[in-house]
Amino acid sequence: MAEYERVTQPFAPVYDRDSRILILGSLPSVKSREQGFYYGHARNRFWPMLAAVYREPVPESIPEKKALLLRHGLAVYDVIESCEIKGSSDSSIRNVKAADIRTIMEKCRIERILANGRTAAKYFKTYQPASYRQMLIELPSTSPANAAFSLEKLVEIWGTAISSVFEGAEESHILPDYI
Repeated sequence: MAEYERVTQPFAPVYDRDSRILILGSLPSVKSREQGFYYGHARNRFWPMLAAVYREPVPESIPEKKALLLRHGLAVYDVIESCEIKGSSDSSIRNVKAADIRTIMEKCRIERILANGRTAAKYFKTYQPASYRQMLIELPSTSPANAAFSLEKLVEIWGTAISSVFEGAEESHILPDYI
């Protein structure tokens, strides 16, 4: 069984002044840290899901992934700056230091914050100010551990949430109740 390890966020946030949606995960997995970028586990559906939403090829390299995000007004970061964790087990997270997202929020035109899964939403709601919490939508995790959602269902749900920002739709009328 894995031992607890203190992990500090190894990646800088990805954003630019045109970012309108901030996507937040919990903390990079062991595989993501080994790969050197967000959602680096080969079975994580994040990059295939985004590629399908935008009808583009799945990005392979880190520069391609960053370009996909920025081209579509997306920013990516995590809600946890550091914590103790066993391997990549979200359920083992303890002694959390929250990430500071103020710089992203101040430098961008963020209109919506999308939590990639329940753990990200939980820690976001715990540590972020109310003014940010009102922008949050919890979406199903793209993690391979979330077998309840197929790639097709993730594309549908995430695509609806993303398009609502760019089409100006009211979230209460367009987002499916997936939980």
